[in-house]
Amino acid sequence: MLLREVLGDALRGHRLAQHRTLREVSSSARVSLGYLSEVERGQKEASSELLAAICSALGLRLSELVREISDTLVLDETGALSATRRLPVLEPVAPAVPQVVGAGVGARSAIESSASVPQRVARLRRSSDVVAAA
Repeated sequence: MLLREVLGDALRGHRLAQHRTLREVSSSARVSLGYLSEVERGQKEASSELLAAICSALGLRLSELVREISDTLVLDETGALSATRRLPVLEPVAPAVPQVVGAGVGARSAIESSASVPQRVARLRRSSDVVAAA
């Protein structure tokens, strides 16, 4: 995936999200309609001045655009981006439910048994203090 393609996809996505035409944005950015179209299709490399003008026309910070592009490139490089260049659909994960370990009076939850050693030692001291006082 090329940087100019990711950039073009991002710019087009922001423009379409605002329900604006190429003509509106190109006029506002003072860029030719044909050139903006080529940038959006990933066929032309946009200069920093051109990107600043397009971002301004879209009411978008250049830093936000660059961050979005960076995130997309990371996903692509790690293989997390699908072949259609859309973000992956994540499966919902059921929340963890504590399970009872053991049975009877001494039963403990999985959360209790996963307590750190210092937490368990402190709990044992408190329980032995109660027994010694009785």
